[in-house]
Amino acid sequence: MTSTEATETSVPFTSGQEGYASFRIPAVVVTAAGTLLAFCEGRVGSRDDFGNIDIVLKRSTDGGRSWGPLQVAARNGEHLAGNPAPVVLDTGRVLLVHVRNTALATEDAIRRGKLSAADGRRVWVQHSDDEGLTWSRPADITAQTKKETWRWYATTPGHALQLTSGRVVVPANHSLPPKGTDNGTEGKYNGGHCLLSDDGGLTWRIGYVDDNPNGYINANETTAAELPDGRVYFNTRNHATAPGTRADAHSRDGGETLVKPFRPQAGLTAPVVQGSVLQLRDPDLLLYSSPAAPGYRALMTVRASTDGGVTWRSAHTVDGLPAAYSDLVRVDTETVGLLYEKGDFGAYETITFRRIPVTALT
Repeated sequence: MTSTEATETSVPFTSGQEGYASFRIPAVVVTAAGTLLAFCEGRVGSRDDFGNIDIVLKRSTDGGRSWGPLQVAARNGEHLAGNPAPVVLDTGRVLLVHVRNTALATEDAIRRGKLSAADGRRVWVQHSDDEGLTWSRPADITAQTKKETWRWYATTPGHALQLTSGRVVVPANHSLPPKGTDNGTEGKYNGGHCLLSDDGGLTWRIGYVDDNPNGYINANETTAAELPDGRVYFNTRNHATAPGTRADAHSRDGGETLVKPFRPQAGLTAPVVQGSVLQLRDPDLLLYSSPAAPGYRALMTVRASTDGGVTWRSAHTVDGLPAAYSDLVRVDTETVGLLYEKGDFGAYETITFRRIPVTALT
């Protein structure tokens, strides 16, 4: 579907408003009562990936047609709290896994090993038991979720998931220390992994780890979905020389291991960018969202697979405008929601929400 006639849009976040210079890194979930929670990074001083950054939130009780006031879900003083990875549990609790570091900790400095463990990337979790209205005190889970040798670290970005078994799976990525004369910023040191919790987020451990420093596939920002047959499908941004910019993998044991390491997914044309996947159960359809222009962050498109991510087709093209990060959510039986970065002249002017009829994707 290329027409937008059957869709509705709203704009929960506009850069330069509500006390933030920029809004980036969207994530969206729907609560047990049907409330949409739209998260992103509220960047206080600039659009930079470092600095004074909060995780902010807006709630919608009408399916994303309108949004309540801005809330701060996670704040790290004048430092960084970012990469929101929310998930709604079968108990109704909303978990928010995210990362924190000092304001001046740039990715370059972290990857070069110039910062202490305390100043670098650390992993935190907090929860809400009232549909995102209030949040618990955050808990530092870095010791359970990050190897001491890893330097850069990021959760998802986008929503995490709870499997039908009850296990929580949070896709994540990291960087390795360099060898020889390398400095650690080279793409081949990117790696992927996931976090697992079997007790509703009380304790955590590392699942699969996919490191491939020969440079053919280097997993980075990763998204996941549980397929109807119980496998977990992982799709990742690739920072290497393999065909295309996407790679994917499957797990048969709930994210503990991968059936095979990440392999190129040349069926998804995209720039180097984050993407999102979502499995629909009725109909049986795996969705993927990201820009579709091969070399530029533009042409936001939802693609669909009926064979568990082996092959893909274009299902809904939003428009040809600049666009970047995105996240998908099942709003209700008739609607899929797309929360994505877009603008008229640059991809980071707004974070927009689009309601897409399920019938437009099938």
